[in-house]
Amino acid sequence: MTRTTPTDSLWNLQDGLVAMMIATSVSDELIRTAELLSIERIVNHLPIFGVYDADRIRGIAQTVFDLLEEEDGLDALFGMVRDAIPEKFHETAYALCCDVAASDGRLRESELRFLEETRYELNIDRLHGAAIERGARARHLSD
Repeated sequence: MTRTTPTDSLWNLQDGLVAMMIATSVSDELIRTAELLSIERIVNHLPIFGVYDADRIRGIAQTVFDLLEEEDGLDALFGMVRDAIPEKFHETAYALCCDVAASDGRLRESELRFLEETRYELNIDRLHGAAIERGARARHLSD
């Protein structure tokens, strides 16, 4: 398994998407089982991950954790993500983040702030962002 470190800028599209999902999960400083299962389900079922080596997830996760421990780590993470994810996939990245955040049925303030920052960093306009958020909420609604 290739370990990705914070100095690596060789993330591919899928690595960038995984990094964003993991960052969403840890944005409230607690990784919930529902969020991990959501990430696993997404990686196992979405066509964009069809040829992705899921063994890379552990290294990507460690890189995200390491970056978020640093003072300017979030900025560094967004820089790596923008390098890895082409602009045409920015809405996809945001949608995956919204799905992970909504997967446990409750959005916490820190998750909402992270999603807001993600919208800004990935240049997602408010209308498209609201539609993506509404879709995630509808998919994860429970009684």
